[in-house]
Amino acid sequence: MSKRKGTHNEHRSKQLLEAEGYACTRAAGSLGMFDIVGIGPRNIVLVQCKTNRWPGRAEVEAIRRFQAPKNARKLLHRWNDRASVPDVRRVE
Repeated sequence: MSKRKGTHNEHRSKQLLEAEGYACTRAAGSLGMFDIVGIGPRNIVLVQCKTNRWPGRAEVEAIRRFQAPKNARKLLHRWNDRASVPDVRRVE
């Protein structure tokens, strides 16, 4: 998978969240745990985006252990080729 395809899908996730009313920042360049941070009127979303695959077990476990505020949702967005929306999983 090319870096360009991943970046494109991160922008698509960001646009979806913004359409839902979140103010978003794409943090992918930092190589951190989350690609997008979205702040909404009632909660925060922390999103890890993947293309054509889910993250591995170790990566999901690191996301699970991450100490986020109580009003934060940790989400995985998996974009399959030619999909118009991502598959979404919540990590708890």
